[in-house]
Amino acid sequence: MDKYDLLIIGAGLFGSVFAHEAKKNGLKCLVIDKRSHIGGNVYCETIEEINVHKYGAHIFHTNDKKIWDYINQFAEFNNYINAPISVSKGKVYNLPFNMNTFYQLWGERNPEKVKEIIEDQILKYGVEHPKNLEEQALSLVGKDVYETLIKEYTEKQWGRKAIDLPSFIIKRLPIRFTFDNNYFNDKYQGIPVGGYTKIIEKMLDGIEVKLNTNYFDDRKYFDSIAKKIVFTGKIDEYFDYQYGTLEYRSLRFENEIIETSNFQGNAVVNYNDLSIPYTRIIEHKHFEFGKQPKTLITREYPENWSLEKEAYYPINDTKNQEKYLSYKKLADESTTLFGGRLAEYKYYDMHQIIASALVNFKNYINESQ
Repeated sequence: MDKYDLLIIGAGLFGSVFAHEAKKNGLKCLVIDKRSHIGGNVYCETIEEINVHKYGAHIFHTNDKKIWDYINQFAEFNNYINAPISVSKGKVYNLPFNMNTFYQLWGERNPEKVKEIIEDQILKYGVEHPKNLEEQALSLVGKDVYETLIKEYTEKQWGRKAIDLPSFIIKRLPIRFTFDNNYFNDKYQGIPVGGYTKIIEKMLDGIEVKLNTNYFDDRKYFDSIAKKIVFTGKIDEYFDYQYGTLEYRSLRFENEIIETSNFQGNAVVNYNDLSIPYTRIIEHKHFEFGKQPKTLITREYPENWSLEKEAYYPINDTKNQEKYLSYKKLADESTTLFGGRLAEYKYYDMHQIIASALVNFKNYINESQ
């Protein structure tokens, strides 16, 4: 006899939302995670009274009021607006590309003149059918923006030359002809007061959770204890890599506590130059307008991925997408429900993961009745 209605593998955002909805509907769940903590990649740990985003910066943003109202059940959000800056050849530029950026590049304050500069460069350097990322970028923003703020950063991030990267990585590059540094420009955005871990704790309140527990260590047993499995791990691992390994780009984080109250004056500073090995420095206290006497910074280094490393960004090139579609076919034929970034081999923002979990749970309930 089944001990649980649902076994949810992964205590990240997708699994936690799914488990929360299941409990509300009277279902008995077990959530397991191979890590020593809940929250997946949104997990925050407190160091020097600062909420540190352990797996990279997470800024919640959405235009969907239903999703905003949903997440606000679990936490109060502050009014943090993401406005990163970028350092290139020793000079500081605002992101996203806006009139501040263009003034820093060309000393030009007139939007119409800026449009002319960009259009002239697109005409000169762009191509009608871009075959790689470099051609795509030149065709969207011209030479100056590309060479100053895109080329080296992107090559560092992906570990490949821009001419060797597929054009679809940058389908569009937003350009604003206003002095607006609001990166996401979504109606609702902010950081949960006290960090993301508090949200996951509330979602999983009253639900049985086992950490340091790897599904694959005792798969036969775990398959036997629940009526339905919800899997949020790597889809290729679930199917024993039978079509080969799906590839990712990984990251490495180095934390440093600094005996100063303010290191860089901004939560996120990007570093474009290839000569600097990290892509950005995160100063976590600025996410919550902290006044602590010390600060903590995280340098973020992009890395080649291997099975021993954390999988962050799926490499959605043709080869990997073909593999994924083979795995998806197996998933569609399986009784297991697959959801989330790793199970769907797809980069998700947090609001998209929540929406996906809610839709998947609704479909599951409808099919169960």
